[in-house]
Amino acid sequence: MNVMDVSNEGNMSANGTMNILNISPPLNNAINTFTVIILFITMISLGCTMEMSKIKSHLLKPKGVAIAMATQFGIMPLTAFTLAKSLKMDSVKAVTVLICGCCPGGNLSNIFTLALKGDMNLSIVMTTCSCIAALGLMPLLLLIYCQGFSGLENAVPYMGILSALTFTLVPCGVGILLNHYKPKYTPVVLKSGLSILIISGIIVFSLSGVAVKDMLWVILTADVIAVAALMPLIGFTLGYVMSTICRLSSKCSRTVSVETGCQNIQLCLAILKVAFPPEVIGPMFLFPLLYYTFQCAEALLLTLCFRCYQMVKSPAEETRIYTNVNVKQEEVKPPQCLRSMEENNQT
Repeated sequence: MNVMDVSNEGNMSANGTMNILNISPPLNNAINTFTVIILFITMISLGCTMEMSKIKSHLLKPKGVAIAMATQFGIMPLTAFTLAKSLKMDSVKAVTVLICGCCPGGNLSNIFTLALKGDMNLSIVMTTCSCIAALGLMPLLLLIYCQGFSGLENAVPYMGILSALTFTLVPCGVGILLNHYKPKYTPVVLKSGLSILIISGIIVFSLSGVAVKDMLWVILTADVIAVAALMPLIGFTLGYVMSTICRLSSKCSRTVSVETGCQNIQLCLAILKVAFPPEVIGPMFLFPLLYYTFQCAEALLLTLCFRCYQMVKSPAEETRIYTNVNVKQEEVKPPQCLRSMEENNQT
């Protein structure tokens, strides 16, 4: 079965009519172009935050990175497969969810790691390593999990996905080299990149809204919303549980948790929009944006809970420490008889 057959199955409505997304070529090309720009800026910015020394130190002590890689490419693809199977999604929805689940970690995790007071070095190294590892693991995982869905065995455009993954490594490598050899230009690249990223994001969001305005209901169904809400939550939870079982510190466990739940949405969007024809993927190319919304909301909620926990915990710890100090002072205080003898000797 090819991608067109998958499209026919996935775009069939309840009354048997076809709901194929028709985007004009200029509009489609414009969305593709700005999607690629977003991915390029994201990856070069990620590279600019990476330092050779950080990579080397974590590779010499790879326990944290290894656990994070196992959760990223173990928990998330399995979660995507389980949810798609449980909710009996059609082929188009299933392949969209699987691609999102098999994507590497995104740089949004670095922001939330900072907010949760995690290990920033581990977060940045993990994001970079997962992007590199995805070049081999993402096609392999998609090949394995697609066997569980009828019609997806030979319908995934692996060459298009490999091309997109290879494209991400180039700007990431440029950013790393720029930060290593010309670090004074890094702040300029990051600031200008953020501006371009915001503008491009607004343009893509606006053009996509125009393109799918008549078929937006296809993505806002109960099963799609449920998957978008549950996937990051399961990733955050199981990532923390797994790292705690492996006896990582609380700081590193929070980092692995965030890295597991936060996917590279820019890469997922680029793959769905560029690798698949619009008549095949339909409005489901917007699923990463829906996932992104829940991902941010849940990460913000976790950050709020963690900050509240710290506010409650800190005064309690200070009281305990103060009490322990007073007890120790009482213990070292000399007996009354010795103090009296010392006073008599002084007189």
